[in-house]
Amino acid sequence: MKNILIIGSTGQIGSELTMKLRHIYNGNVVAGYIPGAEPKGELKESGPSAVVDITNAQQIADTVAQYNIDTIYNLAALLSAVAETKPQLAWKIGVGGLCNVLEVAREKQCAVFTPSSIGSFGPGTPKDQTPQDTLQRPKTMYGVTKVTGELLSDYYFNRFGVDTRSVRFPGLISYVTPPGGGTTDYAVDIYYSAVKGERFKCPIAAGTYMDMMYMPDALRAAIEIMEADPSKLVHRNSFNIASMSFEPDTIYHKIQEYIPEFRMDYEVDSLRQGIAESWPNSLDDSCAREEWNWKPEYDLDGMTRDMIEKLRARKDL
Repeated sequence: MKNILIIGSTGQIGSELTMKLRHIYNGNVVAGYIPGAEPKGELKESGPSAVVDITNAQQIADTVAQYNIDTIYNLAALLSAVAETKPQLAWKIGVGGLCNVLEVAREKQCAVFTPSSIGSFGPGTPKDQTPQDTLQRPKTMYGVTKVTGELLSDYYFNRFGVDTRSVRFPGLISYVTPPGGGTTDYAVDIYYSAVKGERFKCPIAAGTYMDMMYMPDALRAAIEIMEADPSKLVHRNSFNIASMSFEPDTIYHKIQEYIPEFRMDYEVDSLRQGIAESWPNSLDDSCAREEWNWKPEYDLDGMTRDMIEKLRARKDL
């Protein structure tokens, strides 16, 4: 039995991860949320929820005690483009909030998952097949908080024995969760536009490669890393994981194989483009494959086929 707290349960990945964990584990899987972002529908009805503001350490500690939590998934963060408009808040949530989580975990002996990102790399990082261990000098506040989070999590493991683990997520593509202000979100928007019969205006320039992943693979990674044998983990915070790398024209033409009438134009957003150009084209995830048997299940074609099928089945589009 596991008792799990999801902080940020109504965010980009939180709602889907909460539901998947509830289907897997007995025990409590508590959906932590902030006022104004309350769980709704099945997320609300399928299990316990609690107000958990990551900037409030006492609130985290009280929830952990109330539900006898042994594992915390810390998903609270501002996404990349949003963080650039609110850098102080991004730091407060991404770093100050993580410190709160790690302190509670140290005191209550909880395991902690805090995702990092391809945004933790910068323009000086090798762009192709970016190594697991390499230069990390990001130029965005989002990236700075992610690198800091990796270092803090490693520190709490090495200094206090807190079982911290994480992965560096690529751009995540989902038919459930709408885009939330990330640089890679064009790869979600484009499917919605295609299924709705709209012409898509791409904010990322042609030829800009970024790592992407279909949400079912991302959910599996977040769960499998926490189930991995700790004696085999050489790395902890954070593992490169990869699935597919593409640029806008690639995904556009793949969608046209299923929706031939779909059309796309470019309307480049300078902020997001600048962020994208500082990120890797592709990641080397061999350490994750070797240390905990990571392996993606979806490629671009499989994801595209499934995305279009699932979006067409939705009644709210």
